[in-house]
Amino acid sequence: MKNPYDFDVLYLGSGHGAFDGAGPLAASGKKVAVVEGDMIGGTCPNYGCNAKITLDTPVALQRLAERMQGVVSGNIKINWSALVAHKQAVIKPLPNAIGTGLTQNGVTIIHGYGKFQDAHTIVVGEKTYTADKIVIATGQRPHRIDVPGTDLAHDSRAFMDLDVLPKRIGILGSGYISMEFATIANAAGADVHVLMHHDRALREFHQPFVEDVMADMTKRGIQFTPNAAVTALEKTADGIVIHYGDKEQLVVDWVLDATGRIPNVEQLGLENVGVKFNQHGILVDDYLRTNVANIYASGDVLDKPQPKLTPTATFESYYLYKLLSGQTSAPIDYPAIPSTVYTSPRIAKVGVAPEAVKGDTYKVVHNHIPDDWYHQTDQETVGDSLLVFDQEHHLVGATEYSAQAEDAINTLLPAIVYHLSRDQMWRMAHIFPAEGAAAWHKIR
Repeated sequence: MKNPYDFDVLYLGSGHGAFDGAGPLAASGKKVAVVEGDMIGGTCPNYGCNAKITLDTPVALQRLAERMQGVVSGNIKINWSALVAHKQAVIKPLPNAIGTGLTQNGVTIIHGYGKFQDAHTIVVGEKTYTADKIVIATGQRPHRIDVPGTDLAHDSRAFMDLDVLPKRIGILGSGYISMEFATIANAAGADVHVLMHHDRALREFHQPFVEDVMADMTKRGIQFTPNAAVTALEKTADGIVIHYGDKEQLVVDWVLDATGRIPNVEQLGLENVGVKFNQHGILVDDYLRTNVANIYASGDVLDKPQPKLTPTATFESYYLYKLLSGQTSAPIDYPAIPSTVYTSPRIAKVGVAPEAVKGDTYKVVHNHIPDDWYHQTDQETVGDSLLVFDQEHHLVGATEYSAQAEDAINTLLPAIVYHLSRDQMWRMAHIFPAEGAAAWHKIR
């Protein structure tokens, strides 16, 4: 029977929630389309992870040179304009590269913003496209603080495109984006003031580690104001005045609104088909299916307990490829999802958190990073890790703050995901003395 639709599967959005699965799905023989109104690849490659990591790379180099003073001579100064130009050169080819990969696999790319006309029809501009199944992968966008003068604040995308770094930067919020960009801006020479909405930063991470990182940031000149309820932003001859608290004021040259991210569910025509959503995103079942049988959702646009990160979106996208190509009929089974915050030092985690350990079900092992000879080679003086084991010595969780925390957690990930025994872990013969070997040695 001939397919009555233009496509078997149509994706709204082209980020990791879409392209990691859309390509393989098309290659499997399905007729697939991706609708994108902005840059192919979505947030992460273009104005999220990839861009941020490029900006952070010289910060890590600066920190290394700082630790090695006496062995090496001279400080590293970041040329902000050159760094932003370098970032542009790194990420500029990515949309074309991702798009080329999709089209080579047989995916049709439709440029424009899509809106549901009915459960099988998407309108893009003046054209309509039909599909048997539709996947909503529209991601998130920056939240904007709702106070007078909010238009004077900028989002993370604008920060990463600044040709000239402002001297005085005020950052609203204390989550991932705030702490990472505060680190980068401070390292590049800006005076940075972080206005926290609560009394704790990075609330999803182990707080003693967060406090240690904040202490280092404070030592470097970053100022933190907890419980700073911002009431207004005002343009004056001296700069932008941030009004907060009980008639307190802070004058800066530039404001970064890092108060969070919200799902892109508006203007999709979801009301036309009855797809259920709330302020946290689209509601789905264990098959990533919405309440409308042929409509699915993937990535950061979901309302889910899993972290809204690139690894999660990639996993969901690949799962939908397997499901929609008929290679599985099982519900999605999420693995342990790692996460990291790119401060200096980093904080990273995966699996069972140490603060969740109660009684004698688990054992928490503490490692002081500078005690490890490998970390003494570059004169690290701060850092700790906490490893959580079950009663059979299976690693079930890890959290670390150090200069290479993300690499350490990535190395430990297989032990957690595959529930490796002590004997199986000893069969992992890592190249010596890489960070992976150092991390693995701790758990064996």
